[in-house]
Amino acid sequence: MTHINLDELSHLQAINKKLVAGYHICEQDTVMWQELDQQIDAYTALFTALGHELKHDSRGFYYFASDESTPNMGKISRAVALTIYILIEHFANTGKDPMRALFDEPNDLELMQTLVQLNKHLFDQLEIFSGSDLRKDVYLRMVRLGLAREVEGGFMLQAPIHRYIDALMEVNEETFISEDEQ
Repeated sequence: MTHINLDELSHLQAINKKLVAGYHICEQDTVMWQELDQQIDAYTALFTALGHELKHDSRGFYYFASDESTPNMGKISRAVALTIYILIEHFANTGKDPMRALFDEPNDLELMQTLVQLNKHLFDQLEIFSGSDLRKDVYLRMVRLGLAREVEGGFMLQAPIHRYIDALMEVNEETFISEDEQ
């Protein structure tokens, strides 16, 4: 059993508040990330005792495993997943390396407007009708979840976006396999 010295967990309250809210703590959250990284055994044991499953992704972020079955979280997840999928497709169609552009290029209001215009039929289903709606309904939520950070002129996606990319790849693989079986 891991001995937990709460005095050594100087950012416990802030870390717990973020993780419980669904936030992904990544390397850009320097102080919290370093404490989690240095005290991982204590935090894992403590959160397990409190009924949470702390996950560490080797790509540089921590989060609580969660049941995303709530209707609101499902809608947010669908909107984020759709946005990531469309961004990857958009970057590929413009001749850019999608994975590099995803993390290296800021997503500004002009790009958001372009994405919504080019994919109106998809965004209409999520009641997103403009770049401003996409900013408010998706990007600002991504910031609150630690999936993106706001920068001058737009938003930069962060490492936790890999969770969505992984899910998209899994769906793509399942679709490819089922098409081969037909």
